[in-house]
Amino acid sequence: MDTIIVERAGPIATVTLNRPGVLNALNGQLLDELGAAFADLDADADLRAVILTGAGPKAFAAGADIGELNALPGAHAGEKQARKGQALTRAIERLRVPVIAAVNGFALGGGCELAMACDIRIASENAKFGQPEVNLGILPGYGGTQRMTRLIGEGTAMYLCVTGEMLDANEALRVGLVQKVVPLDGLLAEAQRIAGLIAAKAPLAIAATKRAIVDGASLALDDALALEALLFGQAITTEDFREGSQAFLDKRAAKFTGR
Repeated sequence: MDTIIVERAGPIATVTLNRPGVLNALNGQLLDELGAAFADLDADADLRAVILTGAGPKAFAAGADIGELNALPGAHAGEKQARKGQALTRAIERLRVPVIAAVNGFALGGGCELAMACDIRIASENAKFGQPEVNLGILPGYGGTQRMTRLIGEGTAMYLCVTGEMLDANEALRVGLVQKVVPLDGLLAEAQRIAGLIAAKAPLAIAATKRAIVDGASLALDDALALEALLFGQAITTEDFREGSQAFLDKRAAKFTGR
């Protein structure tokens, strides 16, 4: 692949957006390659966690390729482009294993939308987040209006989307857009540490937890509770639960197998 790099270290995959000369702007080729990579990762039974980051110290992804957007011929093409971006962010969100966004520098427009599709977001101290599409005469199209509202509330999401203002890393932490802020030179190490914690847990329990949170967020509370109960019941029947509970009683480390 020309625009991304996929690396594997045991059960953890790292996907790097690799167009640093243009701040990892999301052109059509990158979207296609990223979609293909996540489809392959979703089919990998040995995978336990994914880290998504950007090449270079300046940007996670500074947004969509404006030249490509400017060349779109009309409303139908624009809607098709938005649906393509939404399909990618939905695929990341629905991946079987947790995805950690390691946000190094700018995460603007489509870059912010990619980060919000991830399950956990950690930011370097120089990171900046925003949906500046209004400055171009458009609105976020890859899920930004919806995920931002769900993550940080309608008022703050509205403010950011209609003003185009950016949040620095500490403000993003304060409003709940990211979970941690670390120095740039320690960003990947922290992402790897978190991924390692996840990889050590029972895989079926992690997948069920992710499904309960992601799918439950769009359901009425009673329906979401029913989903949680269903998944809990299924988890009780797994070999991993028997191993985990017995290991707790035996006061030893559990050895999970994903069965």
